[in-house]
Amino acid sequence: MHVVVEADGGSRGNPGPAGYGAVVREAATGEVLLERYASLGVTTNNVAEYSGLIAALQAAAELNATRVDVRMDSKLVIEQMAGRWQIKNPGLRPLAAEAAQLVGRFAEVTYEWIPREQNRAADALANRAMDEAAGKKVPDVPPSPSPSTSPEKAEKRESRATPRSWAPPASTEEATRLILVRHGETAYTKQGRYSGRGDIPLSDEGEAQAMAAAGRVAGLAREVGAVVTSPLTRCVRTAELIAAEVGGVEVTVLDDLIECDFGDWEGLTFAEVKERWPGEMDAWLDSTAVAPPGGESFGTVAARARRALGAVLTAYPGMTVVLVSHVSPLKLILRDALDAGDGFLHRLFLDAAGVSMMDVWPDGNIAVRSVNETAHLR
Repeated sequence: MHVVVEADGGSRGNPGPAGYGAVVREAATGEVLLERYASLGVTTNNVAEYSGLIAALQAAAELNATRVDVRMDSKLVIEQMAGRWQIKNPGLRPLAAEAAQLVGRFAEVTYEWIPREQNRAADALANRAMDEAAGKKVPDVPPSPSPSTSPEKAEKRESRATPRSWAPPASTEEATRLILVRHGETAYTKQGRYSGRGDIPLSDEGEAQAMAAAGRVAGLAREVGAVVTSPLTRCVRTAELIAAEVGGVEVTVLDDLIECDFGDWEGLTFAEVKERWPGEMDAWLDSTAVAPPGGESFGTVAARARRALGAVLTAYPGMTVVLVSHVSPLKLILRDALDAGDGFLHRLFLDAAGVSMMDVWPDGNIAVRSVNETAHLR
């Protein structure tokens, strides 16, 4: 049996009164098979989140599941369980070990970070556990919406799993600063054509834009520890110009940063695709799970982008890293960082050689500093 488990936990005070929620779904249909929630007394957000994961895995084991897809909005838990982040907090190690022991009971387990709005069912159960423990009267838990249910139709509940503040996240450890750069202009960029896996070089204007972006990056960071890039020429060249400007840092190619595969739409304009594939285009615009004919979905690109981000954070903790990529991976990274929905992808525009910046702390906190800076291009 293939199942999806969604888990969450929260603490009202961190540490404070805490609880967790867990939902197990049938992978093919999204049907809810089991739900669990419980109060944990007084503890921290991270302990509550791990407790939710353990409860979800226990429930999946009771159903004799063989394949489990874990989905949580806790980047800390996802990255640690996937082995990309170290578990530095001694209090979390026994919980991670217990979860790992449960993982060993399944033939296959995958881990995926999801925005909080996609984890509302588990979040609602965690809040119910905390409310009941506090003696509050709460209504019966409504059926958890399936993944296809729109956020507008799902009950809105405040999530308390992540502290909210106007101030930058506090941490005893240094954040990794990520400077995100889209490659300079190509002939396809200027003509508004789908440019995915086609290895189109920078135009003369694109070279000038990339050099301008390099100057902007140099002004943003006194010391750059690494420059990583998509393997395609337009990105590699942009990365080389940036690396030379910031002090000759070596350029590292990361295959997961490659652009979306647009399949049969490669090299065509939006109008040409709309005319020839109207139904497919509408379906693609409506869902990140739909791929262009012969191509890949944004959901697949998002999974790659998360892997790339995890690899960078593991390899260069506490450093400044320039990440050179394409529109689709960069939009998806920023969507996740801002905890936004899929509509964000259609509302954000990223210029050729535009620069964005974000900080990521070891505990999973994120601060987006800027999006699509273009003053250096004027």
